[in-house]
Amino acid sequence: MQMKSGFPIADRFSPLQRYFLTALFCVVCAFSMTFFADDFDHANIVMPLLLVVLLVSVTLGRDCAVFSAVLCVSLFDYLFVPPRFSFAVNDPQYLVTFFVMLVVALTTAHMASGLKQAAADALKRQEITEALYKVAKDLAGALTGAQVNEIISKFVLQQTASKSWLIETQDNKIVSDDMTKGSPFSIESHMATIALRDMRTVNSSALNGADWASLYVPLSTSLRTYGVLSVSNIQNPETSLKMIEALASLIAITLERLHYVQVAHKTELEIMSERLRSSILSALSHDIRTPLTVLVGLADSLSMVKPSLPEQALETSSAIAQQAMRLSNLVSNLLEMARLNSGEVKLRYEWHHLQDVVSSSLQHLSLALLEHQVITNIPFNLPLLEIDAVLIERVVSNLVENAAKYSPKGSPIEIGAIEHQKDIEIYVMDQGPGFDSHQIEEIFSLFVRGQKESNKPGFGVGLAISQVIVKAHRGHIYAENNLDGGGSVHVLLPKGTPPVLEQEGNV
Repeated sequence: MQMKSGFPIADRFSPLQRYFLTALFCVVCAFSMTFFADDFDHANIVMPLLLVVLLVSVTLGRDCAVFSAVLCVSLFDYLFVPPRFSFAVNDPQYLVTFFVMLVVALTTAHMASGLKQAAADALKRQEITEALYKVAKDLAGALTGAQVNEIISKFVLQQTASKSWLIETQDNKIVSDDMTKGSPFSIESHMATIALRDMRTVNSSALNGADWASLYVPLSTSLRTYGVLSVSNIQNPETSLKMIEALASLIAITLERLHYVQVAHKTELEIMSERLRSSILSALSHDIRTPLTVLVGLADSLSMVKPSLPEQALETSSAIAQQAMRLSNLVSNLLEMARLNSGEVKLRYEWHHLQDVVSSSLQHLSLALLEHQVITNIPFNLPLLEIDAVLIERVVSNLVENAAKYSPKGSPIEIGAIEHQKDIEIYVMDQGPGFDSHQIEEIFSLFVRGQKESNKPGFGVGLAISQVIVKAHRGHIYAENNLDGGGSVHVLLPKGTPPVLEQEGNV
């Protein structure tokens, strides 16, 4: 693309043509004034020649203006200064005239062409600013990366007659895709990598020495980098560098906006999904709890019928009662999960000894632990914890019940506590198959089970409820596999500052 000089008339002609026109104007003006050589004073003859220099300066540029100044002085000497039609000068005073005329002509040419060039540059900057403003408006309405790429390609093509590509990045590394096919990126990928690494504009002309170049500008904001803008085969890249860098800033801001729009949309969907799921769980739990309670009562009443039912019928009624009770516990867990997620539950903090909470949990699980040996390892001098005892008891019950469910019959289950500097660690350890290493981070999610195809009863709710309760206590819960086999779940609760208990005096 041929760069414009800033003089609309001059841009229509080649350099040789412009010099020819300059000479033509000067010669025509000078020979026209020869008709008045005998009537006009030499000072009046100089004025039209200076006017020609001024007009050339405004229309054809600075180079032609300097040429016209020298040519007009030469023509004035040749045609008007005695002896005429000769470059010889009889009167030395004319040398001063030549000098002053040349200085005035050159100064006029310089100032006129400079002002014209400054006006042309200002107009060009205005056009670029207006174009950037328009592309900024277009980018503000873009909703996808494809729309951004289309807007940028059109803008770069109009302004520089070049092609552009948006090169995406992942984890601050260049990602080549179909969008970069046909671009110089395939052979200059190292330059895009340098631009991304050093966070600066890379100009390929500095390496290949050609009069055309490819520019690679990183698309970065204060928070992250979204890619690299590549503009190929651009003539005189230095003149378009500022515009391309300004464009890159607009692109980066647009990509950041699109990123946060996607994040906000995803978060909103997750919140709506969680609310809907909690509402469904709450509704189902309330509706199912009543018939389950009636079912358990009816099954228990069958054992008290007079005369007694046959032994097989009694066993059936007992099995119905047990399964109904198990289902009732599952529904209670679902209802508890819905209440915890809705934020309706307020913790009732009181100071408790952890051993009392664990003992209460084990009493409720006496039937589930008949086939296991429970080992407790809780120091007696453990400091008091400010907790909601009912909810922490639910956490311990869920962890122990989960361990008993997946551990082999007769295997031990260990419940212990360790005092750290800032918190108390509670752990439940079993000798079961352990956790899937690829799923260990997901087992605390709702409806996620340690063994997806397991025939063990359950919905995958216990660990999710435990996590919500522990987080409500400003604690942390995690699972891991033991080195000697089995798995363990650890709960960290903040210690706080327990009250000082006054010792009873001797009576």
